[in-house]
Amino acid sequence: MPHPLYVAFIWHQHQPLYKCRDSGISVSPGQYRLPWVRLHGTKDYLDLVLLLERYPKLHQTVNLVPSLILQLEDYIAGTAFDPYLAVSLTPTEQLGQEQHQFILEHFFDANHHTLIDPHPRYAELYQQRQEKGLAWCLENWELQDYSDLLAWHNLAWIDPLFWDDPEIEAWLKQGRGFSLSDRQRIYTKQRQIISRIIPQHRQMQTAGQLEVTTSPYTHPILPLLADTNSGRVAVPNMALPQHRFQWAEDIPRHLQKAWDLYEDRFGQEPRGLWPSEQSVSPEILPYIIKQGFNWICSDEAVLGWTLKHFFHRDGAGNVMQPELLYRPYRLETPAGDLAIVFRDHRLSDLIGFTYGSMPPKRAAADLVGHLEAIAHTLKHRQGGSTALEHPWLVTIALDGENCWEFYPQDGKPFLDNLYQTLSNHPHLKLVTVSEFLDQFPATATIPGEQLHSGSWVDGSFTTWIGDPAKNRAWDLLTEARQALANHPEATEENNPEVWEALYAAEGSDWFWWFGEGHSSNQDAIFDQLFREHLCGIYQALNEPIPPHLHQPIEAHEAQSDHRPHSFIHPVINGFGDEQDWDKAGRLEVGGARGTMHQSSAIQRLWYGVDHLNFYLRLDFKHGIQLDRDLPPELNLLWFYPDRTMHNSPVPLDNLPAQPPVNYLFHHHLEINLLTQSIQFQEAGENYQWHPRASRAQVALERCLEVAVPWADLQVPPDFPLRLILMLSDEGSFREYLPENGLIPIEVP
Repeated sequence: MPHPLYVAFIWHQHQPLYKCRDSGISVSPGQYRLPWVRLHGTKDYLDLVLLLERYPKLHQTVNLVPSLILQLEDYIAGTAFDPYLAVSLTPTEQLGQEQHQFILEHFFDANHHTLIDPHPRYAELYQQRQEKGLAWCLENWELQDYSDLLAWHNLAWIDPLFWDDPEIEAWLKQGRGFSLSDRQRIYTKQRQIISRIIPQHRQMQTAGQLEVTTSPYTHPILPLLADTNSGRVAVPNMALPQHRFQWAEDIPRHLQKAWDLYEDRFGQEPRGLWPSEQSVSPEILPYIIKQGFNWICSDEAVLGWTLKHFFHRDGAGNVMQPELLYRPYRLETPAGDLAIVFRDHRLSDLIGFTYGSMPPKRAAADLVGHLEAIAHTLKHRQGGSTALEHPWLVTIALDGENCWEFYPQDGKPFLDNLYQTLSNHPHLKLVTVSEFLDQFPATATIPGEQLHSGSWVDGSFTTWIGDPAKNRAWDLLTEARQALANHPEATEENNPEVWEALYAAEGSDWFWWFGEGHSSNQDAIFDQLFREHLCGIYQALNEPIPPHLHQPIEAHEAQSDHRPHSFIHPVINGFGDEQDWDKAGRLEVGGARGTMHQSSAIQRLWYGVDHLNFYLRLDFKHGIQLDRDLPPELNLLWFYPDRTMHNSPVPLDNLPAQPPVNYLFHHHLEINLLTQSIQFQEAGENYQWHPRASRAQVALERCLEVAVPWADLQVPPDFPLRLILMLSDEGSFREYLPENGLIPIEVP
C-alpha cells in the first residue's frame, strides 16, 4: 500500500515563572517581573491555532507547558501585574522621571523591523530615541509622547489576525493622541484574547485537528534532577557543581502535577510529553511510563548519539540516511515501553531562525521542497519505487512563539503559503504524533538503557550545567533542596508554598541564562527571580535565608568579546542596526580594552551566520576617513582546517611570514572600501587563484556590512571554517585582524 510522507509539526509554547515572591529581594510581592506571558499571549498562542483551523486537512501538535497555562490564567483573572502593565495603566501626569526612563529603555523591546516600523507613530518615537538619544527624549518629550508609546507597545504585540476587530482597527487608524482610557481598553482587549487560548486548543483537540501535549510542571530538565553527573555522559571532562544534585523523587511530582492540570483543563488524559529542552536519559523513562504517557520527543542529535551514527547531509542540507531519522522508535524498559520521535533539527531551525528573513512564498516553497526531497530519497533507497512503500514520519518540532517576531505580519503570510500548498499536496500529509502512532505503531526498537543522555542543544547539557555560574546556581539549588529534605513534616498538603517555590527554582530557564552562551538585557532579572524562588523555600520553612542569596550569582556587565549567541539576519545597508547584530559574535579591535591593535582604524568586528549567509560588520573609530586613515581594500580569506583541497597563499610584502597570515587559503573576497566593488577568487592547482562569481552584498555608511552566501563558498552543512581579515593597498597587505588567531565559523 503506497503512503504519503507523513509530517508532524510540534509547536512548543513555554514561558518560565515570572511571578516573584516576597523574599526580601522583591520590591513588589505577588507581581510579575516581566511581561512576556501577556505579550506573547496576545501575539502568538491563539493565532497559531486559529490559522491552522482554516485548513482542516492539516493536523498538528501543540505543547502547552503547565507554568505557561497558570500564568495565562492569572492574567485572565486580572491578578497578574507586571511593571510594563503597571506603567501602561498609570495616568501620564503621575509618571515620574524614573518611570519615564523605564519606558524609554523598555517600551521598544520588540523587533523594530516587524513590530515597530510598520506603525508610523511608533516608528517616529523609536527614531527619536535612536537618533537623538534617551537624554534628549527625557528633556523634550511631552506627556502625550509617553502615552502614545505606552499604547503602541501594547498594540504592536497584538497579532495581525485580530486587526479586523473594530476596536483594534480604530486604534490602529487613530495612530496618536492615545488617552489613559484607550490604554485601559487595550489591556481589556489583551485579556479577552488570552481568555480564548485554552478553550480554542481544547475545541480543536476534541475535533481531531489538534493534539495538545504537556511538559513537566515548571519545565525542569529531568535528567539533571535525577543526577547532575549525567552532564558527563556527552562531555566526560565537564566541570560539575561542588555538590551533586540527586533528587529523582522530584520527577514524579513534576509529571503528576502536569498530568493533573492537563486533565482538569482539557477533560482527558494527555498522551504525549515534551521533555523540557527535549532532554532525555535512561533514568527518567520509568517515571514517564508509570505516569501513563505514550510518547515523547527529542532531537536528532540524541538519536545520533544513541545509534552511534552521525547524520550526514547533502549540499542542500537534507539527511542522507533518512530511514534512520524519519520513524518512531520504541524504547524498551523493565517498566514498560514508550514511543519516541526525533525531530529534524535543520528543518526546525529553518522555521525558527531563517525563513523569517526570506520572502514568505519562497520560504514556504523551500520547506515543501525539502519535504519532497526527503520523500524522493526514501523512494530511491527502497529501490527506486515511484511510491513510498512504508509509513515514514518527519518530525518538525520547535519553539512556537519567539520566531514569529522576525516574520512579516507575525508569520501569517508564510504559514498561509505553507498551509495552502500542503493542503493541496497529494504526497505530503500533516498528522498529529498520536494519530500516526495509532495507525503505525513503532517497530524499530531501542533498549532503554542505550538511550543517550542529552538535549536538543548538541545532544548535551552544557547549556544548563558546566559553566562556573551555572554550577553555582546548581549548588544553591542543592542547598535549598536539602533544607526542604530536613523538614519531612513539610508536605505538599500542609505546606504547598514551599513545594511551589522548589518547583519554580528547578525550571530550566534560569540555568539557560547564567554564564556563557546566552545573554539578554534581562539577565539580572532572571538571576533575581531564581534567587527569589530559592528564598521562598527557606521562608516557607521558617528558616533563615542564607545571606549569599541576596547577592547576584554573577556580574551582569555588558560583555566585550563573545561568540555568537544565535542566528542573525541583518539588513545589509551599512547602518549597523543594533537589533540586527545583538546576537552576533563580537571582537573589540581598536583599543577598547587598551590592548589589541590600538593603532587600528577599526574599532569593533561583528560576525554571525544563518542558513543562507555568513555576515560580517566592521565599526570604524570616530572621525576615520576611509581614503586617508586605512588601506582601501578589505580582504576576507577563508581557511578550511583538516580538509583536503586546493589552497593558495597571499602576498605578504609588508607582513611577517608567520601564522596565521602565511596559511594557504581556499577562498578570497576582496572589497574595495572606496567603490564598494568586490572580487571573488577560489584557489586552484599550483597555488593559483581563479576568479569566481559571487552574490555577496556589501554596504558602507555608518559601518561596513557584508553578507556572503554559503552558495559562494560551496561548503556543506556542519562544516568548520576559519576567517581572517587583511587590509591592503593595491594588493600589498598591510594589516590583519584578529591579531591572535582566526575567527571560527560553523556552517549551520
